[in-house]
Amino acid sequence: MFPAFSLVIPAFNEAHRIGGTLTEVLRYLQAMSDGSEVIVVDDGSTDGTSDVVRKVFTSAGAVETRLIQRSPNSGKGAAVRAGLLAATRPIGLFSDADLSTPIDEAPKLLEPIVAGQLDVAFGSRALNRGLIGNRQSWHREQAGRMFNLVVRTATGLPFWDTQCGFKAFRLEVFRPLLDAARSDGFSFDVELLYLAYHANLRMREIPVRWNHHEGSKVHFLHDSLHMLQEVIAFRLQQGRGGGSR
Repeated sequence: MFPAFSLVIPAFNEAHRIGGTLTEVLRYLQAMSDGSEVIVVDDGSTDGTSDVVRKVFTSAGAVETRLIQRSPNSGKGAAVRAGLLAATRPIGLFSDADLSTPIDEAPKLLEPIVAGQLDVAFGSRALNRGLIGNRQSWHREQAGRMFNLVVRTATGLPFWDTQCGFKAFRLEVFRPLLDAARSDGFSFDVELLYLAYHANLRMREIPVRWNHHEGSKVHFLHDSLHMLQEVIAFRLQQGRGGGSR
């Protein structure tokens, strides 16, 4: 068993797989951390996602569960922030609805936070590519590498993978940064890490297992360009206000 934490799962039109994801998550937490809570943030789904969530939550046992419904759809960043702000455990971890990173990788992020070594621990596909099982297409992989290179250049962040959807935070120190965050789209990860870095929080990028699943909500060309525009605009805005590092 390991200490309780809040698991936040943002979901938009995930009725086809959220049931399997939650069944796996609840089974794991019931065995390993039954004092934890699972928060699903339904971000304006129109396919019955919330109905599936409610049904699975009836078998949660000792694991506390919560469904937050938002309407209309406002973006993954907004959904993650809502879930983390609603969390009641000392550590909040958010995971993608497809469990691209298996839930049993959670201790890699949680243990150094519990031990008082880190404030932010986040999964990385770049530090050990041997941990990647099902890979993305060549074009998506190259676009991801280029995006992260641009992020490093534009923001000064010393990390190689800002976009892996598996991140954990010590909420006592991180919650004020959530209030300051503004990005609602897919570039929200960069903003959260940038704010944490310039608040001098203790951070570490940690290699995790990862598998690509079909049905990604990220549209290859359009969203990649949009994320780059958001990052550059965000960096220019932050540059006017200075920072701690």
